[in-house]
Amino acid sequence: MNLSRTPCALAWRGATALAFPLAAFAQAPSADAPAKSLGVVTVNSGQPTSLPTQIPTTIEGITREQIAQTINATDSEDALKYFPSLLVRKRYIGDYNHAILSSRASGTGNSARSAVYADGILLSNYLGNGIANGTNYAPRWGLVTPEEIERVDVLYGPFSAAYPGNSVGAVVDYVTRMPTQFEAHAKLSGFTQDFKLYGTHSSFSGSQASASLGSRSGDWSWFINANRTESAGQPLTFATRTLSAAAPAAGATVVSGAVPGLNTRNVPWLLLGGATQYETRQEHLKLKVAYDFSSTVRASYTLGYWKNDAENRSQSYLRDAAGTPVYSGNVSINGRGYTLAASDFGVSNEALTHLMHGLSVKSNTQGVWDWEVSASLYDYQKDQVRAATTAQPGALNGGAGTLQDQGGTGWNTLAFKGIWRPEGIKGAHIVDFGFQQDSYTLRILKSAAANWLNSGPGAVVSDVGGKTRLRSVYAQDAWAFAPKWKTVLGARLENWTASGGFTSFGAGNPANTGYAARSESAVSPKAALSYQWSADTTLKASAGRAVRFPTVGELYGATASVNSQYINDPNLRPEKSWTTELTAEKDLGNALLRLTFFTENTRDALYSQTTFDPVANSNISRVQNVGRIKTQGVEVAFSGNDVLKKGLDLSGSVTYADSRIKDNSGFVAVAGDTLGKYQPRVPVWRATALASYRFDAAWTATVGARYSGKQYSSLDNSDVNGFAYQGTSKYFTTDVRVRYQAGKQWSAAVGIDNLNNYQYWNFHPYPQRTLMAELNFSL
Repeated sequence: MNLSRTPCALAWRGATALAFPLAAFAQAPSADAPAKSLGVVTVNSGQPTSLPTQIPTTIEGITREQIAQTINATDSEDALKYFPSLLVRKRYIGDYNHAILSSRASGTGNSARSAVYADGILLSNYLGNGIANGTNYAPRWGLVTPEEIERVDVLYGPFSAAYPGNSVGAVVDYVTRMPTQFEAHAKLSGFTQDFKLYGTHSSFSGSQASASLGSRSGDWSWFINANRTESAGQPLTFATRTLSAAAPAAGATVVSGAVPGLNTRNVPWLLLGGATQYETRQEHLKLKVAYDFSSTVRASYTLGYWKNDAENRSQSYLRDAAGTPVYSGNVSINGRGYTLAASDFGVSNEALTHLMHGLSVKSNTQGVWDWEVSASLYDYQKDQVRAATTAQPGALNGGAGTLQDQGGTGWNTLAFKGIWRPEGIKGAHIVDFGFQQDSYTLRILKSAAANWLNSGPGAVVSDVGGKTRLRSVYAQDAWAFAPKWKTVLGARLENWTASGGFTSFGAGNPANTGYAARSESAVSPKAALSYQWSADTTLKASAGRAVRFPTVGELYGATASVNSQYINDPNLRPEKSWTTELTAEKDLGNALLRLTFFTENTRDALYSQTTFDPVANSNISRVQNVGRIKTQGVEVAFSGNDVLKKGLDLSGSVTYADSRIKDNSGFVAVAGDTLGKYQPRVPVWRATALASYRFDAAWTATVGARYSGKQYSSLDNSDVNGFAYQGTSKYFTTDVRVRYQAGKQWSAAVGIDNLNNYQYWNFHPYPQRTLMAELNFSL
């Protein structure tokens, strides 16, 4: 039987406007899977989730069966690869610190403009925004493995009152497995890429091993997942010099091997070597326990453990007359003089251990009242980066350096949620309401280290930190006020405080500063209206305000190193956005077609802009408010089963977004140089396509493609050459996967990501053609 044609499967497909069609291999969705009525999705899950019961926004989804069949998934964010308008800036397998989610009107430098949850636990890192302060604020993807995922849902836009203003771009909600009977799973996989760029010609490989167990006995359910990843990534940064007009210094070493090129502004420069090449070892452990007090009340506890040990190494392309690599000092290249700093070919080691706790008690009576109490904690139990300040090759054996420690950093959340389904009132109402508190603490202490490999902290280089807290109350009412009509009206009242902020650069430094506490409040109304135009067509309009408050890192996180500097601003204003959607959805029987027009008008947009100072050979980052950014566009999405031929499933999307800076008192080089320019890292055009064919019950083959048009990294759009280090380029990549199911227990798959070996950039180079193979066992 083809489950894609059963009423249950059709309800699921229609409910989520799936990025992937529900194929015949998929299991029928459970009774608590989302269902749609008059354009509004209803969630009746008894499991912990961030989703409210009524979702008035565009929503896309994917199930674990679809992930297994169609995606070469090594990290949890890979599940989002073919979603409309989404991109995760994943630079290598196991990338934990730059894998930022972008959406329709938000680029990959704005991690605080999206929200990622797993089983209702916040994984987004709102301690900062993007990459800054010598650290990173990407979502904690590593706390979920692909093997855990039951399904993933993505909500577009800030149209639900249940989420903070960070949801302005998108909300990603992972639901992980909780067995109803005993089950066991194991997976082994390997991957490799042959990477060629500038003077780097090497293979980078890795492997993964995953195992999980789970069961249910009486009122108790439990699930354990363990995962280990070993991954070697390609070089991500490069030592560069613009062409020198100076003569070589006396005694300069004559070297060869420098690679000529053009920088992002088409200025000639030299590439001297590759750096930031990570050898990563990650360990993940997840324990979930649930207890049913009754048939309608469940308590759930989640413990997540994530450990990351990484070595960051660099390679010089320069060779002296004897063929020995040259890493520092005065050199002569083509008769011109240059000086190499120790930081040009830096090395560092990272040791991170993070813990996550989540607790929820939830009722699911489906009666007049339901409720949930939940809390979570994310703790940087250990977070240390040791970096050498002496030059290679000696630095590999020790020497002076720095120790950066973020121990004590983290966040916690508390939520009380209620659902009211009043009886005896004209029209069907469902009211979601609640109170939420999210608290964040940041501490980044960088100290000198006599021996960067193992010494304790010495003199303070920089010490920054502070706290923010967001308290919110919200309510929204889904009201079927007439036949074929439904509306969702809501509002969110938020109070934000920032306190305890400080920046220090050592005892007695005149730049040391303590900051006064701040407090601000905001109201964000939401509204959606849907109409059943015909039996197979629904129309929907949505509007919502979102207020994104500054993060601790943006307010207080002034840091500096030998080759970078971050300039904070304690007086940043909150970012305020109005977003609208107009959507038409048509059920084609075995397919779903969606057309969405969207707009976003953002005032005081919070932006961290990085510019390179060639004189200081340093990256300078400054956070600022951009007066107004306006985005308008259209998104078309299609998904279908058995299209043209039985067994052929097709899905795809095309997005057009015109996102421009309309007002900005700040500038990059001269006043007014950003006005009318495109918002950084938001391409005008992007598209996805996926075709999966089931030859029989055992064999499935999938071909996917992704496209993104020209884009920029700088606010003034002066980086016209995207195909260069620090540039952001267009791309077109293709992926393939073939999977064989050998009975109920064994399966195997091989795949290739970036089959056409497209070389593309998002400041750093993306992976080139990558081969993968995996073996799975289930009991």
